[in-house]
Amino acid sequence: MSRSVVSNHTPRCARCQLTPRWCICAGHREIASPLGVTVLQHFMESYRPSSTGHLIQRVVASSSRVLYRRERPVERGEIAPDHRETWVLHPQGDPMPANARAADLRVVLIDGNWAQSSEMARAASLHGRRINLPMTGESRYWLREQSGVGRFSTVEALIFLLGALGLAEAQTQLRLQFELHVFASLCGRGQKQEAAAYLVDSPIRTAFAELVENLTRNRRVSEQA
Repeated sequence: MSRSVVSNHTPRCARCQLTPRWCICAGHREIASPLGVTVLQHFMESYRPSSTGHLIQRVVASSSRVLYRRERPVERGEIAPDHRETWVLHPQGDPMPANARAADLRVVLIDGNWAQSSEMARAASLHGRRINLPMTGESRYWLREQSGVGRFSTVEALIFLLGALGLAEAQTQLRLQFELHVFASLCGRGQKQEAAAYLVDSPIRTAFAELVENLTRNRRVSEQA
């Protein structure tokens, strides 16, 4: 059975929000990008260490976070604090425009479950244009069940967008940070088979070889305990 660091009140790292045994701060890399990034995060999501909104905020230098509550209107100055064109990523948005420049854009990422996201997107869309990204393949966010085909986590949408805007290095580095987060979280939950399977196709095996080996060793010690 998987374990919850929230319900058990287990001490967590202040930055990566994982328990000390599974801390991944040794692999922390700050990612620079000309793209403005705002994470609109449901207040209930803010309590969940698995949230990829937390991940974006700690590794993407140009990002900011706004907490969403139904009773509190979303102000434009919070989610779009500059004069760039603002995109709100949502499956029901317009197709992504061609030849967009990252430096001219601010993207609003919706961070909540699928029921919460629809409401949040309506609020955010008062201040920006809804854009649908043509994402394909399968989600690598193994920490939660995706509610439908073609649905991805918040950070995966940003990873795709970085690539579509030609920011290949930022895309690569964010993918590494994301997969390291997922792998360590699976280990921390005691999901040893899932963690091993996740690692098979993950680039973190070579990019963070020493850290992954330490996490794997910790997992083996945990299994024997």
